[in-house]
Amino acid sequence: MLINTNAIVLSKLKYRDADLIVRCYTTAYGIVSFLLRGVLKSKKRQSKTAYFQLLSQLQLVVEYKDNRSLQSIKEVKLNHIYSSLHSNVYKSSIVMFLAEVLSLTLKEEEPNEALFSYIETTLLWLDAHSDYSNFHLLFLLNLTKYLGFYPDTTNIEYDFFNLSDGKFEDKKNNKYSVSGENLTLLKQLLGITFDALSEVKINTKQRQSFLSMILLYFELHLGSFKTPKSLQVFNQVFS
Repeated sequence: MLINTNAIVLSKLKYRDADLIVRCYTTAYGIVSFLLRGVLKSKKRQSKTAYFQLLSQLQLVVEYKDNRSLQSIKEVKLNHIYSSLHSNVYKSSIVMFLAEVLSLTLKEEEPNEALFSYIETTLLWLDAHSDYSNFHLLFLLNLTKYLGFYPDTTNIEYDFFNLSDGKFEDKKNNKYSVSGENLTLLKQLLGITFDALSEVKINTKQRQSFLSMILLYFELHLGSFKTPKSLQVFNQVFS
């Protein structure tokens, strides 16, 4: 069955001598893995691999079979051509990091148009803007809306945020209670738009501390989540 779908590339892996396995988040089926046969064999075919850079946005015609773990792509073209995501070293580091986070969090083989649209539009925002140092923080925080554990803001005026329960509290109840600078930044980011991110002024140490906190938040609410391997490189680029 031939299916038309939009897709966002999450990862790619060399398979055998000339093949690639590409994992994508699609509008039609959620997470899908594709086998690209022979794309590394010749220069003509290698040109196709340029389509499958991390977080590239594609239009695919797929030959989909329910009983197959690796699907086939019949046609591919770029849905959006990025101007800076893969050429700017800082943005490409963000892309590498977020692609790994999405690979760790998106497991379902079912469509979610709202989540796909969120990823699609925020990547286009990142591609178009020059002030993006806090982009990944807001991206991850807002991602929790679609994963089911966005912070409960009912008592946002309280002095602690409980990472394990996802809510604000008036006292420290366990080791996962957050206060201080991380709490202040969390309150700043909740409900803010990406266009207003330039108003959030923090230094590298504060940024890394908040990122560690939000990744712990993911670990507490997603049983399969683990610290991304790219985190150390990511922090070095932005240090």
